[in-house]
Amino acid sequence: MTLSETLSLTISAKAFGKTAGGTAVERYELANASGMEAVITTYGGILVSLKVPDRHGDLADVVLGFDTLDEYLASTRYFGVIAGRYANRIAKGQFTLDEVPYSLGRNRGENHLHGGFNGFDTIVWKAREIRRDSASGVELSYLSRDGEEGYPGNLQATVAYLLNEANELRIEYRASTDKTTIVNLTNHAYFNLAGAGDILGHELTIQADHFTPVDATLVPTGEVRSVRETPFDFTRPRRIGEQLKLDDDQLKLAGGFDHNFILRPDGEWRSAVTLHEPRSGRTLEIITTQPGLQFYSGNYIEGIQGKDGAVYARHAGCCLETQHFPDSPNHPSFPSTVLRPGEEYHQATILRFTAV
Repeated sequence: MTLSETLSLTISAKAFGKTAGGTAVERYELANASGMEAVITTYGGILVSLKVPDRHGDLADVVLGFDTLDEYLASTRYFGVIAGRYANRIAKGQFTLDEVPYSLGRNRGENHLHGGFNGFDTIVWKAREIRRDSASGVELSYLSRDGEEGYPGNLQATVAYLLNEANELRIEYRASTDKTTIVNLTNHAYFNLAGAGDILGHELTIQADHFTPVDATLVPTGEVRSVRETPFDFTRPRRIGEQLKLDDDQLKLAGGFDHNFILRPDGEWRSAVTLHEPRSGRTLEIITTQPGLQFYSGNYIEGIQGKDGAVYARHAGCCLETQHFPDSPNHPSFPSTVLRPGEEYHQATILRFTAV
């Protein structure tokens, strides 16, 4: 990193209140020379704010959330959090690993969701400032103890948020374990590139030819289905609102989109998603190493009061969660989420913002 890059990429840490147990929480503010700003809290690893310019250079916060820590503590909608130890659903909170059955907390009906009652979204991470690869940011770390929420193994997890001068925010996940376990980490930000209103006019492209249908509890059935001639065909730009209007049993089950898309190709860096907002000109490209993408169209956030007193409408934001497939431990045909001692879990996602 050059001296000029070091001076233009700034990091500052500020107090953000305390948890109910009295643990102090900080917020780290990252900024570059063009004014793009990302704010991350040590509680839940939350991406609290992400300000990016439109085609005129005007900044807007493009992620939903809250103004205060207390509001995050009270929320159950996972705004901007790090979801883990296993993001998304595990059917009936059960899986078998090396012929040993495990039971997890059932915190969403009969299923386990986003790590359980006290997942990675509810803990206070340790933080340190980092500067590498012409980027500056914060690295969060947490030791999840053997048996926490029912998971085996002591899992050492780190999540790094890195901002560069190209208006890219990189989120990098690493983990290691002393006992065979499962792991699946993601960020659960709700995006609205207009900065207000809803995402129905956003144009979405997903580089996926197939998706995984779900049952009535939103757990994958195990089937892999083509997106062709379905509302799930985002292989070319589609307005989200237009796709939501289409008649489809899967959309009825979920109240909209809340499904895993199978990205192509698997196992390497790939451009997976493009989200474009025509009025502002803002475009988000998501580049990732992850094999799947959970697209959630914000079906059940209506009436929540968020930042600056705004009351969110249904579809006020959408989640584009790069991750492994939901319920993978119970579907041998899905990419494996097993992590063994001596191995390293390593996944990364880049959020690249432009405006035209």
